[in-house]
Amino acid sequence: MNHIWMIIIFVAYLCIIGYLGFRGYRATKSATDYMLAGRKVHPYVMAMSYGATFISTSAIVGFGGAAGVYGMGLLWLTFLNIFLGIFIAFWIFGGRTRRMGLRLDAHTFPELMGRRFQSRFIQGASALIIFLFVPLYASSVLIGAVKYIASQMSMDYNAALLVFSAIIALYVIMGGIKGVMYTDALQGTIMLFGMLVLLIFTYSKLGGVVQAHQSLTDLADMVPKSLQEKGHQGWTSMPEFGGPLWWTLVSTIIMGVGIGVLAQPQLAVRYMTVKSGKELNRAIPIGGVFIMMMTGVAFIVGALSNVYFNNTVGKVALVASQGDVEAIIPMYVQSAMPGWFSVLFMLTLVSAAMSTLSSQFHVMGTSLGRDLVEESLGRKKGGSGMLATRIGVLSGILVAVYLSYLMEIKLGKKGIEIVARGTSIFFGLCACAFLPMYVGALWSRAITKAGAIAGMMSGFFASLFWIVFVEEKAATALMICEKIFGTPSLGIRIMADGTKVFSKTGPFIWSFVDPLLIGLPIAIVVTLVVSRFTKKTSGEHLDLCLGTK
Repeated sequence: MNHIWMIIIFVAYLCIIGYLGFRGYRATKSATDYMLAGRKVHPYVMAMSYGATFISTSAIVGFGGAAGVYGMGLLWLTFLNIFLGIFIAFWIFGGRTRRMGLRLDAHTFPELMGRRFQSRFIQGASALIIFLFVPLYASSVLIGAVKYIASQMSMDYNAALLVFSAIIALYVIMGGIKGVMYTDALQGTIMLFGMLVLLIFTYSKLGGVVQAHQSLTDLADMVPKSLQEKGHQGWTSMPEFGGPLWWTLVSTIIMGVGIGVLAQPQLAVRYMTVKSGKELNRAIPIGGVFIMMMTGVAFIVGALSNVYFNNTVGKVALVASQGDVEAIIPMYVQSAMPGWFSVLFMLTLVSAAMSTLSSQFHVMGTSLGRDLVEESLGRKKGGSGMLATRIGVLSGILVAVYLSYLMEIKLGKKGIEIVARGTSIFFGLCACAFLPMYVGALWSRAITKAGAIAGMMSGFFASLFWIVFVEEKAATALMICEKIFGTPSLGIRIMADGTKVFSKTGPFIWSFVDPLLIGLPIAIVVTLVVSRFTKKTSGEHLDLCLGTK
């Protein structure tokens, strides 16, 4: 499509987003409005905002590209996303979170945990973890969107990065959560339509559902040798059980993200924006269909792109993209889809990125303003919390933009899966630090303040240690382990000729195990053991929190 028309459509889209952000600004009169949209959000808006926040360019470009490498096994992540991320999250976690948040007058996830356990340290530490590590996730999302925008609009990557970030910053800083959720609902609707069209066109291009999947099965002998050595058995089969690729797919991608979604601060706060548990239940089918269409379509199309590239250029997707995993989906769309669809897909990616980033920036801002400045430091006078929240949003954006620039320059050229890897690290880190404490806060009278603190810190540091020193791709990218110990990872053996040696059964298999499987069990055990031997929370406070009073 002509670049002029593409620019006109994109500018029109941004004008609509700007209008919705302005509406959010006009409707924001208090801290509750800014942080929780007045607790009166419609279930459709809540469900679409939750889903659009959850699904970003990480799912479409990052994990869609990963499906081009690993195959249909990624659909197990779609199952976990729907079962845990929607059904269990809304029906089990959502109602209790909303009620407890209302009873304790909590406006953020760290504030909810801090007031439940009567601990400023928990609130401050949780806020600090969020503020420091959300930029890693945000920068991953930015990279996926900006690379596609830059290629479609013939823009320089750095220029596209600055313009795109500035637009998001404007409506998040001014409109708060109302501006975020209004735009999320529109962006989620665009995403849903775009992915539906992509699925229909893909099956039509490949001869129908049965023919497409049979052709993918028949490509098993074309798996690159480097993947075969790690246990790849074809794009419609799971990798060899217990092999390096199996551990990466199951522990990092499927479990890391699938379980980590339950402890995402920017998602948990959505439960507190609706006025009743009934509204949450009404949002379940909407959210379920949305997640199924987003992740399911991305993973199916990513895997089937191997058939298309084999039919057209005689290569599988990873080879056709010259090892750039995140280029697989954009390459497929540009070469297989009609010209007009490039605009729709660009709007889909832009919507996915903006909806996720706006929520990430908002949660960074509230973590700094509400949780650190107002609550942990006790500075509630003179509106300092609202000002600090907006400063926090701006600071988080600047850090994320810098990381996006740095990671693309340093890591993007090395074939490292930046988008999917950054997302998995953040989801797993949140699960290790927050999930045991969060579950204990909602259901248990036995978890103590000391137990919650010990579990949070042990899970966080165990996960961080594994990321920095053991897990092969993360440790190699960070290069801290290599500078200290002279090896890219403690899970890698370096031979005399400089080659890396892995083992499918020995101790070196640990380099493929995700930090979630290390940090989360440690956090659970530490939380339970410390709670067993420390001072219990008063019964009166527990009655208030858990609704028995």
